[in-house]
Amino acid sequence: MITIGLMTMKVKSSKKEIVSLFQDYLEELFPDARCELHYTKDYELLIAVVLSAQTTDKRVNSVTPILFSTYPTLKDLASASYDSVAKILQPIGTFQKKAQFVITIAQRLVEEKEGKVPNDPEYLLTLPGVGRKTVNVVLSNLFDYPAIAVDTHVERVSKRLGFAPKNASVLEVEKKLMHLYDKKDWSRRHHQMVLFGRYHCKAIHPECENCKMKEFCHHR
Repeated sequence: MITIGLMTMKVKSSKKEIVSLFQDYLEELFPDARCELHYTKDYELLIAVVLSAQTTDKRVNSVTPILFSTYPTLKDLASASYDSVAKILQPIGTFQKKAQFVITIAQRLVEEKEGKVPNDPEYLLTLPGVGRKTVNVVLSNLFDYPAIAVDTHVERVSKRLGFAPKNASVLEVEKKLMHLYDKKDWSRRHHQMVLFGRYHCKAIHPECENCKMKEFCHHR
């Protein structure tokens, strides 16, 4: 905004300027942004991210301590019964399907990768329930791999701020963000945008009134 005499005029900002403003805002709000899924082992993160599809991290965090204490090693989980795992996962969405995913992932990691999650996106994509977003989250957190994982929060925020068209696919949103931000910052921006979408730019009743990006938001 600029003021000329008594007249206030709105100056159109370039996308580069908006991206920079948003980056500064994210740093102000979430200087220590990180994954909110709880895990202590590499495979626990992989499984937690798979479980997070169509549900919240909070709900996943309510079942994974039970799952991983009941089956404290990957070999234990690989030999678990489907009914037992499904019962533990019942509080989260599509638990029947996810129970089989968990057991199969454990079996394959034990049989094919000596019980380790490999730094290999192509292999990870062959595991059941694992898509591009899951791979990006896992590799960026375990191996500091530069990636922008686009979940529902990142997609929503990106489209509301005009970083990607409303009809853009998840992959198109990811490519747009990769172009807008430095590669070294991709993982950090992902975590910050997830938190911004989760706690501020919510799907229902977003907190627009006090948002520093509201004048650039297409949602209003």
